[in-house]
Amino acid sequence: MYFTGIGTVVNVVAVFFGCVVGLLAKKFISEKIKDGLISGLALATFAIGLIGVVSNGTAIAESSLSSQYTLLMIISVVIGTAIGTWIDIEKRLDNFGMFCQKKFSSDKGDSRFAEGFVSASLLFCVGSMAIMGALNDGISHDPNILFAKSMLDCVMAMVYASTFGIGTMLSIATIIIYQGSITLCASLIAPFLTDAVIAQMSLIGNLLIMGIGLNFVYKPKFKVGNMLPAVFVPLVYYIIRSILNF
Repeated sequence: MYFTGIGTVVNVVAVFFGCVVGLLAKKFISEKIKDGLISGLALATFAIGLIGVVSNGTAIAESSLSSQYTLLMIISVVIGTAIGTWIDIEKRLDNFGMFCQKKFSSDKGDSRFAEGFVSASLLFCVGSMAIMGALNDGISHDPNILFAKSMLDCVMAMVYASTFGIGTMLSIATIIIYQGSITLCASLIAPFLTDAVIAQMSLIGNLLIMGIGLNFVYKPKFKVGNMLPAVFVPLVYYIIRSILNF
């Protein structure tokens, strides 16, 4: 029997290990290869998000594929982005990254420190595995999804750390706060977590991952951090709907 939160603990250890390996490898990687890795990261990250969007945003009806949850996805992104922009989550994440760079990084001129922190934090936290894994860990003490996520995150942490540097390791704090909070609150929100709600939250989370992938190659960048509240709009909607019984 696992204790509640073991999935997040393993996830943190895996990301830490991946970052250490990536930082050690960084010394032997030329700038040309690093530039190539960024292009590879863009494709891989976009593909991860696309697969999640397709799997959660489509359904089989009468032997053919059809889209689902499209309207709620649009509404959620609009409302969530408005809230996130008002709070300016992206700027707060960047400021936190820059603050930690000044405090802990020996390379004060490392322009990729904050970018590594923000990009890695969003990648590790907004996908369907982070949401569903943390919920399963909190509700049924089943960390297997997070165990699988840990292996994937370890590999991504290696690549991110070798490209962006030690800022990637700071994402561990985000994992602890984000996944830990979902795990701790899982039992309270469990009655509202139908398969549809989880699928909708996962759909939006993977849509944001696609935005992270595009940010590597396109400018101006999507402020994905400001879109984070969109992930939780479907949950809030169904809680209100359940309370008001409509």
